[in-house]
Amino acid sequence: MAILRILIAVDDSRYADHAAEFGFEIARLCKAEVGLVNIIEPIIIPAAGSDSITGITTEVSLMDEPEMVRIQKEAAENTVKRIQEQYAEELKITNFTEYGLTADGILKCGAEFGADIIVIGTHGRRGIDRLLMGSIAEHVVRHSKVPVLVVPLKGESS
Repeated sequence: MAILRILIAVDDSRYADHAAEFGFEIARLCKAEVGLVNIIEPIIIPAAGSDSITGITTEVSLMDEPEMVRIQKEAAENTVKRIQEQYAEELKITNFTEYGLTADGILKCGAEFGADIIVIGTHGRRGIDRLLMGSIAEHVVRHSKVPVLVVPLKGESS
């Protein structure tokens, strides 16, 4: 099996940086194209009111939705640019920025890019953290039509 296109999922975390470094090294060895994907998840702001348990009044952010989307988009672009500058060198790169759920966005971009493999970092959550937070990497592994390389951070244990 030839690896000609590698999709690397990135965010602004050390886990993603480590996975990106690993993914770019594989791309160099295979002389593959790289797709970089960063997913912007929607931020849900609760309406002003009071907490039903404590009765404490909650406030609403003064920032409007278009401004929040602009800030998120700018942060995503900066992350992708930083990863490219740090690891890409001479490799051909295609950038993807998706809005929505992270795992689904990664899978969508993988299909759109025609990826032969997806590289993703993992936070290595276990126990109650994993139950509450879910696992993006696990969702991608379970639903991907191509191999997924899950890269843990060296020396991390939860």
